[in-house]
Parts: sequence; C-alpha cells; structure tokens
Amino acid sequence: MMDWTDRYDRFFLRLISRHALLYTEMVTAKAVLHGNRDHLLQFDEEEHPVAVQLGGSDPDELAQASAIAQTYGYDEINLNVGCPSDRVQSGRFGACLMAEPQLVARCVAAMRGAVSVPVTVKCRIGIDDQDSEAGLTEFVDTVAATGCRQFIVHARKAWLEGLSPKENREIPPLDYDRVYALKSDRSDLEVVINGGIGNLENADRHLTRVDGVMLGRAAYQNPYVLADVDRRYFGDDRTPPTRPEIVEALLPYIERRLQEGTPLNRMTRHILGLFQGEPGARAWRRYLSENAHRKGAGIEIVRRAAQEVELAQKVREHA
Repeated sequence: MMDWTDRYDRFFLRLISRHALLYTEMVTAKAVLHGNRDHLLQFDEEEHPVAVQLGGSDPDELAQASAIAQTYGYDEINLNVGCPSDRVQSGRFGACLMAEPQLVARCVAAMRGAVSVPVTVKCRIGIDDQDSEAGLTEFVDTVAATGCRQFIVHARKAWLEGLSPKENREIPPLDYDRVYALKSDRSDLEVVINGGIGNLENADRHLTRVDGVMLGRAAYQNPYVLADVDRRYFGDDRTPPTRPEIVEALLPYIERRLQEGTPLNRMTRHILGLFQGEPGARAWRRYLSENAHRKGAGIEIVRRAAQEVELAQKVREHA
C-alpha cells in the first residue's frame, strides 16, 4: 500500500473503525535512519492501534529502525517480505527475500531484540518457481524459530520477473488453501490471510480457517466496508457512524492540516471512495477531483462535495 496508507488516510479510516489494526505504507530502514524521521513516522494518537511496516535486508539497520519506530509509539513492527516492485527488488528487500529465509530470520531476530512490541512478517505464499508447499513451510519455520508468532500471508505468488506490481496483485492465482494449510500445520502461529478479500462476508469465511484477515485495496477503494468491523469482530455495540457523520468528524482534522500547509487534495484523495455504491458517489468523487487541487482550496470544498451527494440522493428519492 505504498503511497496509499499515509497518516491522512489512517486518520480517516480510524473514524470508521475504532478497533481495526491499521498499517503504515512501507518505509525503508535506510530512510528511517538517514531521512526525515518525523515526516516518515509521526502519526496522530487517534490512529492507535497502528503498525509500522519496514522494508530492508540488513539486520543492524532494521534493528535500529525498529527501535526508532518504537519511540514514536507504534503498536507493532512489521517486516515486509511481500512487495514485488522493481524498486523494492533493487534494494534487496520485499518479496525477493523469500528466497533467503535465513537472512529474514536474522533480520527478525535483530528487530525483536531491539523492541518490546510485537514484530510480525508479511509475505507471499512464494516467489517465481519456488514450490509454495515446501518453500512457504521452510520460510515460516525458519523465521518462526526466532520467536516471531504472526505471519500475514498474501495468498498469491509474486513473480519477480515479467509482471508489474499491479499485475502481481491480480494475475497470479489466489491459493487460499495454501494459507489454510499453513495454519493447520502450524497451529501455534497466528496466521492472517490477505489477497482478494472484498467484503466482510468473505472475511467471515476465512476466519473459520485462520486467525485474522487483512483488507488492502478493498478498504481503500470502499472504506465504508470497515463500518461494521467493530461490532462484528470486537464486540463494540456502538452504532457505526454514517458517511455524512464521518465527513463532519474529518473536517476539523483537515482544517488543522491545512493550517500546517498540507494541500487539500493530499488528504481528499483518500476519501474519494467513501460513498462507493451509494447514490451521489459519482458527484462526490467528481467535485473533489475537480476542485480539491485548486490553490487555496479549503474545507468548503469538502462541504460542497457532501452537499452534491445530498442533492443527488434527494433527486433519486423523487425520481
């Protein structure tokens, strides 16, 4: 979810679900050590629980980056061993590391030694011609020997040659059974499944076989899918907020960020899918897309977009 789940998106998603664990976009260990840490790692207290996702292949660098991330207050440190992009491969991190389970184990051991919060791993079921039966088992067993107890598994292989990152999210076939088998064989581990899960009904089916479900693109493109998460999985009986209530709750945050110099469209790009599937969804997206980038654009743009939704809904009621 690089360039997607930034702090603006996470604050917005937290208004929809109080309890779902949110993940940052992937941040490289080198960037944490040598870049603008506040820009990369700062987040709002309201975002908790939130995990930082790190990328890298040097145990010492990952340990240092994990320790720094912990000082910012993250609830979990996640090592990404699943991203297949060319940029990631050239830096020797992401999915290509599934071919080096011993190195990943050294990285995880170093990270665990540097922090007191959980260290988890996100991976694929395999890469390229790697046998997803033996390969995934060897990888997980090797890393789990360090004490890592949770694996988030994208139920697709990653093809490091010949497929783009977008194609790697769509073309390799989903193999949920392989993830189920991992959980069955390694019942002491916490196995979370990811990939192609579009709604909570699908999530329910997976949760009969694994410990958790990660939603990626589905939660970004249709964020209101999270509205029933708290009641359904966390025993929170509070009435979910309506979409208009979410917009109103978001406005003070947007205004604060605008005063700090954040452009409006940097925040509104994350909320385009809020009314997905509802009357007025197209009007909402169009108004924000056409106006949020304008110089001096403020919260009145978001209010007007919400009014466009309301108008479209009234027209539909009287049609």
